Amino acid sequence: MDQPYLEEGEQQQEMSFVDHLEELRWHIIRALASILVFATIAFLAKGFVFHDIILAPSRTDFLSYRLICELGQRIGSDALCITEMGFTIQSRQMSGQFTMHMLVSLVLGLACAFPYAFWEIWRFIKPGLYPQEQKNSQGAVFFVSVLFMMGLLFGYYVAAPISINFLAGYQVDPSIVNEFDLSSYISTLTTLCLSCALMFEMPVIVYFLTKAGLLSPETMKLYRRHAVVVILVVAAIITPPDVISQLLIGLPLMLLYEVSISVSKSIRKRDLKRLNQQNS
Repeated sequence: MDQPYLEEGEQQQEMSFVDHLEELRWHIIRALASILVFATIAFLAKGFVFHDIILAPSRTDFLSYRLICELGQRIGSDALCITEMGFTIQSRQMSGQFTMHMLVSLVLGLACAFPYAFWEIWRFIKPGLYPQEQKNSQGAVFFVSVLFMMGLLFGYYVAAPISINFLAGYQVDPSIVNEFDLSSYISTLTTLCLSCALMFEMPVIVYFLTKAGLLSPETMKLYRRHAVVVILVVAAIITPPDVISQLLIGLPLMLLYEVSISVSKSIRKRDLKRLNQQNS
C-alpha cells in the first residue's frame, strides 16, 4: 500500500459524518449546476433544439428514414421509403409549449451533463474503496458515459423513429385523423431514448454485481434463455408490436447480455487468480 493512499485514508478517517455529508452536498451541487448550465443553453437554443433535434424524427427527411430508403433502393425496392408521416403535432393546452420547452431543456441538460455529473458522484465514492478496488474500477466514468451516450443515440436514431413511424401511421379506421399532442410526442421520444440509454449500462451493472459477489457468469449462462424472453418483452414494451421493431431493439440488448457474460467471466477469473496468489 503506497504512502499517498495512507495519507488519503487518514484524511478520510479524520472526517466526521457531517463532513462527509458536506462533501457529498458540494458534489451534488456541482453536478446539478452542470445540468442547469446545459439546460440553460438548450433553453436559449430553442429553434435548433426543437426543429433539428426534437421534431426531426417527425419529418420524412430524418437521417434514419433516408438511410432506410437508400437501403431499400439498393435492393430494388421503394417500399422502405417514407414519403409522408401521416400525422400532425398540436399543442392543446395554453401552457403546453412553454412546459414542453422547459422539460426538453432539462432532459437535454441531463443528457449532455451526464458524464460530468457522474464523475462528480464518482469522486465522492472512489476514496471509500480499497486500493485494489480503485485500481479495478479505473475508467468507470469513461465506460459509463460512453455506454450512456451509445444507448441515447441508439434510442434516438433507431428505437424512436421505428416507434414514431409505426404509431403515427397506425389507423383503426381511415376516417380517424392522427393529431398528436406535443406532450405525447415528446414523452414518447424522451422515454425511448432514456430507456435505451439506461439499458446500455448493462455491462457496467454486471461488472459491479460480479465484484460484489451477487452475480456470476455461470448464473448468467444458466438463465440466458430467461434473459432472452425478458429482453424480448422489454423490446415489445418500448417498441411497436411488430417483429422487425422488436428484433431491431432486442438484438443489441442480447449482444450486450453476451458482452456482460464475458465481463463477468473476466472479473471472476481475475479474482480467482488474485486469491490463488495470496494463498500461495
